[in-house]
Amino acid sequence: MMDFHCAALLLLGSLSAVSVSAEQEVENLSGLSSNPDREIFVVRENGTTCLMAEFAVKFLIPYDVLALNGIDLITEQVSVTIPRGAEIAGKCGNTDSELHISWNDHAFTFRIFFSKDKHTMGSDGKAKETEVWKINKVQLVYDTSEVTHFNSAYNPGKHTASTHRLSALVTPAGRSYVCSAQQTLTMISSDHQKGITISIYDIQIQPFDIKSDFVFSEPYKCITDQREQLEQMLPLVLGLILGLIIVLTISVYHFHLKLSAQQPQLPRDRSLYKNM
Repeated sequence: MMDFHCAALLLLGSLSAVSVSAEQEVENLSGLSSNPDREIFVVRENGTTCLMAEFAVKFLIPYDVLALNGIDLITEQVSVTIPRGAEIAGKCGNTDSELHISWNDHAFTFRIFFSKDKHTMGSDGKAKETEVWKINKVQLVYDTSEVTHFNSAYNPGKHTASTHRLSALVTPAGRSYVCSAQQTLTMISSDHQKGITISIYDIQIQPFDIKSDFVFSEPYKCITDQREQLEQMLPLVLGLILGLIIVLTISVYHFHLKLSAQQPQLPRDRSLYKNM
């Protein structure tokens, strides 16, 4: 009987160890960023990073206040950012991942949902199917009774704003999405269908297939950054081409002068031809 009891305790201990090792860890590393507006969040599973996100974000949230006449409603707008020390939670999966960020005693909770699937990409008239990941939904839960941001809100309470059929930051599988330019998304709120704007920039995100702990995989630059890089390089390229044309023109001119100087000069006075 004692042996059975000991075996049961050992089995429970091993199962407990397995459950702990399978738990996901979350870390807010925003304090390591040199940019005070940029947040850094990491989700780890079994001691290995499975989701990393670095970005700066701002929410523009409209809400109602009572007019001075005590009858009409006026719509105000507040700008909200994620403070340092926000609480995070996460979920990693093979085809679905999530990042949840909460702050101000859960008066705000921002959720990002990622998915991985097949995507048809075409070039030169040839379409091929490739594996990609993307953001398929973002959601913000906010409480207008939170007086720090919402001053004298009418009928205060919790509201949920979500996107509809979102397909953002589409990135080839195994790579991280990088974009310095601002990306803007709109969510529709349960508060009388108000539109909430999310501005997110200085981004690097990877929710799947991270090969090294705390290290992003090969970056995939957004089109806006690629275009800006091209615009920055274009004057330099044009300057180099113009400089090359000038050097070639001068070289051809000097070569022509040298060739002309080596040729015999014929007299201009025809009477001198008799003496030649």
